[in-house]
Amino acid sequence: MKKWYDEEYEWEIEVTGFLRSDHTERYCRNGEEIGDTYTCTYGCPVNKEGQGICSKVMMMMFPIMEAVRSGGDLENIGGNSKYSKEIVCPDGCVMFRMSAKKLGNENFYKGKFFE
Repeated sequence: MKKWYDEEYEWEIEVTGFLRSDHTERYCRNGEEIGDTYTCTYGCPVNKEGQGICSKVMMMMFPIMEAVRSGGDLENIGGNSKYSKEIVCPDGCVMFRMSAKKLGNENFYKGKFFE
């Protein structure tokens, strides 16, 4: 891999709770635990052990991330703030808080990288 672009946003995703349990065994296939955190810019989120986030929840997060990358405000879709939103995994098990931090780099499409 040869990353050549400094992304505009960094994401932190934190496991904030479970809907119908208080433990992960026999509940969440990915083994999420409250307090687990994942980070990423454009790639898929990984934790400090290098393990990736559940692929099902990534399908939900990607459109939300793209909304922020294109100038959107997450409050318009039920977020806590412009750059933060709570979501529940597609299996209805794990609750996550996703938060973006603007890094100050140019937007991928407006930065004239293709000229």
